[in-house]
Amino acid sequence: MSRGGYERLPMYASSDSSTTRMRSSAGHARNSPFSFTPPPTPRRAITRAHSPSRTRARGEWFIRPRTVFLVIKIVVPTIVLVVLLGMFTYEPHIELAFYQRKWIKEEIEHLEPLAGCFDSSRVSANYNLSEAAYGRTRTEVQAGMPLKMGLDCYDFAGTIQGDPSKRSSAPLAADDRTQYHTYWRNDLAPFGPRQEWMLKSFFATQDVSTTRLILWSNGDLGHNEILQNYLRRYPAAFALKIVDIPSLAQGTELQGSPLLKSKDAKAWVDGDLIRLLLLWNYGGVWVDMDSLLTRDLEPLLEHEFVTQWDCYDKVYQPFNGALMRFRQHSPYLCEAFHVMAISAPPRSGSTDWGSLLYFKLWRRLVAGGIPPFKVLPFCFSDGRSCRLDNRLPDPFTADDSKGRWTKGLGIEEGGGLDAALKKVFGVHLHNQWDKEFPSGGWVDRLLLKRFDKKLESRQSDDEL
Repeated sequence: MSRGGYERLPMYASSDSSTTRMRSSAGHARNSPFSFTPPPTPRRAITRAHSPSRTRARGEWFIRPRTVFLVIKIVVPTIVLVVLLGMFTYEPHIELAFYQRKWIKEEIEHLEPLAGCFDSSRVSANYNLSEAAYGRTRTEVQAGMPLKMGLDCYDFAGTIQGDPSKRSSAPLAADDRTQYHTYWRNDLAPFGPRQEWMLKSFFATQDVSTTRLILWSNGDLGHNEILQNYLRRYPAAFALKIVDIPSLAQGTELQGSPLLKSKDAKAWVDGDLIRLLLLWNYGGVWVDMDSLLTRDLEPLLEHEFVTQWDCYDKVYQPFNGALMRFRQHSPYLCEAFHVMAISAPPRSGSTDWGSLLYFKLWRRLVAGGIPPFKVLPFCFSDGRSCRLDNRLPDPFTADDSKGRWTKGLGIEEGGGLDAALKKVFGVHLHNQWDKEFPSGGWVDRLLLKRFDKKLESRQSDDEL
């Protein structure tokens, strides 16, 4: 016994006698109702409790610094090397898109019947059904395949040539011309030199004796000096008009509908509505303001068409309306208004009245046994929207010396890019109004300077 009146137990058992004394004390403590002394922990148990194997069994894992060092030094560089080697050897094509199944079921898979706009009793006298929908045509604008390989799309565009016999020698009256429509919302931004390039491209490439460009707006643009110059120079080929949506909707299923007030800050929803209403009332061609025309559109005009969005074969958004053509009171547009009237209101900032609407209409037409409108291949007006190896270079960056066009096809005047631009019909710039065309870039050299030169030449001829 020690001086405290109790027996001091050793920390570790070192002999048989010590072990005997501990067991005796432990037994005494268990038998006593007034005292308790916990049994000592054997040395073996302590060692096992703190061993690595015991820790892992409890779910606690520790990564040694040496392991981390080996992963960073060997594994990560190996993975990067394999990926780079794979990119060099293979051409990956990856595109992810997520669509709600409910939306697909309601907006895509569900087909409502046509409204009967193609019934002979309902077709307008201004629309020649046999000529427009079922008549013989001189050109073919649908290739029947995606045209993703190389320059196939550009080469196919080059096969579409106009009929020289249709060219008119005498200027036509303003209302007898092919009407081209475009739209600018003056409450979003003023009309300036950047927007003027679309006008320049039109007057430099289209036949000003048989066509007329109408710039529509939601306000008066008559005070703009740039536009005043074009009004003076092309009095029969250019006009400014203000959009009156309720009046344009008269006689359609949207007449008096609250949907006519739909608009958004991007002018997407109201712009998509206006293009359909204008073509319904006047017929002709719609061209988005953010486009540059590169060639006379006359060879395309025997067809009614929209354009392909891009070359990626978007399942639910295959069509684009940046360039489109329909005749006055076209039954296609009549059916489009019917789809708009019975569908959910368009989402703000969406293409519900654009790409989605055209797709829904196309599916209803073929389900109803009606030949659908044509679909121009992507490069005809949107060559920027395709793969890296065959899309047009970025219009807003300096010429890339390492790109496909500069390395093998030639980006200089008379090169491969120049030849491609002469085959297609336009370049859609996708609302990038805040960007300027770099001086000396391909847009500046192969398009803008040529527009100016052509307009100067025409002005000289007019003065003579």
